[in-house]
Amino acid sequence: MINIKTDKEVKERAKEIARELGLPLSSVVNAYLKEFVRERAVRFSIEPEVRPEVRKLLKQASIDYKKQKNITRLFKTAKEMDAYLDA
Repeated sequence: MINIKTDKEVKERAKEIARELGLPLSSVVNAYLKEFVRERAVRFSIEPEVRPEVRKLLKQASIDYKKQKNITRLFKTAKEMDAYLDA
């Protein structure tokens, strides 16, 4: 048995997600502990945030794609692509 202190909201959310996955929270914690022992490392992941200017470019690219605008043909080789770009 192990006792740990954690934020109440985090614990409740974790229990809810584990339940949605059909797992007891203890199984999730044990899996993380086993990975910690095996890898001898702690992995933290955060969702990357897209910068506003990149989000704007992606939105415009999506619009262009839907309109078949600014679309080139597929190239079979890099040489074929270079020739197209040099033209």
